[in-house]
Amino acid sequence: MAGVIIVLAFFLAHQLLLPCASSAIDRNQFPPDFLFGTSTSAYQIEGGYLEGNKGLSNWDIFTHTQGKVEDGTNGDTADDHYHHYMEDIELMHSMGVNSYRFSIAWARILPKGRFGHVNPDGVALYNALIDALLQRGIEPFVTISHFDIPYELEERYGGWLSPKIRRDFGYLADVCFRMFGDRVKFWITFNEPNMFTKLGYIYGRFPPGHCSRPFGNCTFGNSSTEPYIAGHNIILSHANVVNIYKKKYQGKQGGRIGITVQSRWYEPFRNTPTDILGVERALSFGAPWFLDPIILGHYPSAMRKILGPNLPEFTLKQKKILQTSKLDFIGLNHYSTNYLKDSISSSSPCELDQYDGDAQISTSAERDGILIGERTGSPYINTVPYGIEKVVTYLNTRYNNTPIYVTENGYAQASNSSMSAKDFTNDTGRVNYLQGYLTSLASAIRKGADVHGYFVWSLLDNFEWNNGYTQRFGLYYVDYNTQKRTPKLSTKWYREFLMGSTLRTSPQNGNSHYSPQKISDM
Repeated sequence: MAGVIIVLAFFLAHQLLLPCASSAIDRNQFPPDFLFGTSTSAYQIEGGYLEGNKGLSNWDIFTHTQGKVEDGTNGDTADDHYHHYMEDIELMHSMGVNSYRFSIAWARILPKGRFGHVNPDGVALYNALIDALLQRGIEPFVTISHFDIPYELEERYGGWLSPKIRRDFGYLADVCFRMFGDRVKFWITFNEPNMFTKLGYIYGRFPPGHCSRPFGNCTFGNSSTEPYIAGHNIILSHANVVNIYKKKYQGKQGGRIGITVQSRWYEPFRNTPTDILGVERALSFGAPWFLDPIILGHYPSAMRKILGPNLPEFTLKQKKILQTSKLDFIGLNHYSTNYLKDSISSSSPCELDQYDGDAQISTSAERDGILIGERTGSPYINTVPYGIEKVVTYLNTRYNNTPIYVTENGYAQASNSSMSAKDFTNDTGRVNYLQGYLTSLASAIRKGADVHGYFVWSLLDNFEWNNGYTQRFGLYYVDYNTQKRTPKLSTKWYREFLMGSTLRTSPQNGNSHYSPQKISDM
């Protein structure tokens, strides 16, 4: 009963965390050493998938399988960042960002995982990228694993379903620390493991494409057990890598290491005890699925209650490893907020949420015919700025003010092959989105949230996983035929924000009154 009272009190108190009524937002509302940057990931932008002696990744194979990607495309070329990285660094420098979050392509460093050599061409690429960033005063913020793994590891032992991958991931991380750690001061072990395990092993929409009823109808998989086996191996892989870094490298290199999780915020569909407790359960099945074991040493009780023996147990030895592998920060990816209904007693799997259905919840973007926030080009993202303040507050409260970096936050534009740059460059929706979310983030910091950085997703329009090229998140428009980068209005807005301009907002909804000017002025 005490737990119920605490949960009810938390959510009643946080009903007051509404959109900030500030009339303006500017860079000076954040600490002087705050990191502002953009985010990308290797598979989504690099291309060059057969160049530089790179091995094949799970995504290389998956996207070449018919029916796996919405528009039938793949990341073989994507933004061709492999050949254009110097140009892209200049784009970042022109905006005035002081940090850049990118990921290492595992198969570019170790084409066959541990079962092969370290690829000097891959090492040379990332050395050149890191050096060029530092020459421009941009701090590298590096993710070691952002969804892609060498396909060799899937073939040999089933990838994340095998404990063998813990050793392989440790080997990769050790190579990265040794090759790049003298210059890289921020490391993320994994990006959104709470998302890619669900999409890969519950719903089958990410590689390896495993699922079972009622969540999907795949050739292989067990949606009741596999995501939690994979998650268990990822948690222990993370702990192993943190131990490697802290014992061998952190003292002399002076960097920090963490993990990035994805977290939506949820509002109860009705202010009833069942929907309020449903919110807490849904949150537990998200970021705390990974953060609770890593920081607190055990899985959330809400998960244990529903999953029972399907949720693995940590051995005494594993608990000791977790205790000695304390992370330095939490990376948070946050995009949107939904209304939530408790569905724990529902008999229909069709009602369950398409991402967090294992928590036995359903979600909606509207209530009583009113949208929770303006729609974007993604059906899963609505503009709800106050959500970022609520989720940051939730994480800071649950994890005793562990430092947070917002490693992704961004706005989607729907896209198809018949559209041109003119359809995307006047992106006032993205300007309003960034304006609103930064205003709410500044409010959270003023109230004591320990946040140290913010990264826009994304620098460039890119390959959006199983959505292919049907969505554009970039500050820069990319013509995938010519690889020409064109700045959008949001590029200019972000630059002026970083330069310290005061940008006026609407007190009612956080929308920007930013006046569009010629983008050619960039």
